[in-house]
Amino acid sequence: MKSPSFFIYVFISYQNLVLMCLCLFQDGRLSFEPGSKVVRLPYINYLRELGSTFLNTYTNSPICCPSRAAMWSGQYVHLSQSWNNYKCLDANSTTWMDLLERNGYRTKMLGKLDYTSGSHSVSNRVEAWTRDVQFLLRQEGRPVVQLIGNMSTRRIMEKDWKNTDKAAQWIRQTAAISNEPFALYLGLNLPHPYRTESLGPTAGGSTFRSSPYWLTKVSPELVSVPKWLPMAAMHPVDYYSTFTKNCSSDFTEEEIKNIRTFYFAMCAEADAMLGQVISALREKGLLANTVLIFTADHGELAMEHRQFYKMSMFEGSSRVPLLIMGPGLKSGLQVHQLVSLVDLYPTVLEIAGISAVGNLSGHSVLPLISTSRNVSKNEHPEWVLSEYHGCNANASTYMLRVGHWKYIAYADGISVPPQLFMDKDELHNVVLRFPDVQAQLDKLLRSIVDYPKVSSAVHLYNKNRFAAWRDSLGRNYTEVIANLRWHIDWQKDILANEKAIDTWLHGSSRTFCI
Repeated sequence: MKSPSFFIYVFISYQNLVLMCLCLFQDGRLSFEPGSKVVRLPYINYLRELGSTFLNTYTNSPICCPSRAAMWSGQYVHLSQSWNNYKCLDANSTTWMDLLERNGYRTKMLGKLDYTSGSHSVSNRVEAWTRDVQFLLRQEGRPVVQLIGNMSTRRIMEKDWKNTDKAAQWIRQTAAISNEPFALYLGLNLPHPYRTESLGPTAGGSTFRSSPYWLTKVSPELVSVPKWLPMAAMHPVDYYSTFTKNCSSDFTEEEIKNIRTFYFAMCAEADAMLGQVISALREKGLLANTVLIFTADHGELAMEHRQFYKMSMFEGSSRVPLLIMGPGLKSGLQVHQLVSLVDLYPTVLEIAGISAVGNLSGHSVLPLISTSRNVSKNEHPEWVLSEYHGCNANASTYMLRVGHWKYIAYADGISVPPQLFMDKDELHNVVLRFPDVQAQLDKLLRSIVDYPKVSSAVHLYNKNRFAAWRDSLGRNYTEVIANLRWHIDWQKDILANEKAIDTWLHGSSRTFCI
């Protein structure tokens, strides 16, 4: 019998493995009820019925590159120093895919990888470096929707469809005739919002785009309008996020519902891509001996908490799907154990029968879902850790989920108080009501990561990298920084913004700005 193969969609064949990963802005709550009722996702439902669904899976950092760095390396982002979308793993870092290849797997990686340093836009990295500067500038376009095509328009995200076609073709023409187990990774961009073209070449992704066909997959009566706190009642970091994401102005209920509806429709299009891969495996008789893993690097707030995008520890942003199906694995199982993306590395290796190398932050989930007793002992702790150090948040953020508690801590002085949530909507910070719980969770968090020390390292990195970037531009610096994504707000008071940066670079103290 062949060893397993992968997809992320990871697909591993039994053992083959396929891991399918959406850039994916996919909210993990859509993979089980009641969220799964909002939009029809037949192929995710197929994995749920024939595989195992993890109900409490979290990203280790709610942004693209650091999250993927954790998934590919099996280490928390503070250990790999994956601080933002520009600073992640070295190109020669050993991933689980490397180990599969060294151990006889035929491997293929398609689509979005995004786990090594040096990528993403100049705007994105500068916004992360300058998060401590005492100014408040909108960095994104206002979230909008765009309806294109008609009922026959199905292939909207062409790049993702082309990569999906390549994956299906590789299965049919290469994996099917190979005597080796295969490991296939497919990374999608959907349902990431599209770049808002009207805002120019430096614009970020703030357009939720779909067609009438995919909108029919959404049950509009089930699309809720989330509750918001008043801006004045927001936590200072959430206030900063809302403002820099250009969500501080008024939105009608219709606008909010449309954004959420289009987002769900984009998830339906991504689900159809999963279907293409499953069909190719079935057609070639590989489905029965292939492990399929479906997950995402982070979620999408879709106007919850008056925000879109990710970069937040709220559930819509930090909770991700994780579904695993394959031979020797339980069917129709819902797993309540808290897990996170660092657990994929040891899981993949255990499925393939390969010993883990080095110190990993995660633990294999195989003991939770295997029908065999010949697997490792479940060593999962009763907590998960996520952290964030990038743009659209003006403080390093550390989230610890334990039981029904979510504790969010910062290391930037008393002006950035911690948060403690136990309500589903995460609207009521109860940290002052439960000081003993806060003290206990903070002690646990500090035993996992010395977060004040990590935050200090990030502050120093940000200053050094920005100073080096500014020096590299010479006389062009003033023009370049004025024309990044924040250019509209920057132009309102150029001298004040330049002075704020100089004060930040050369000053010794830091106050907190909202």
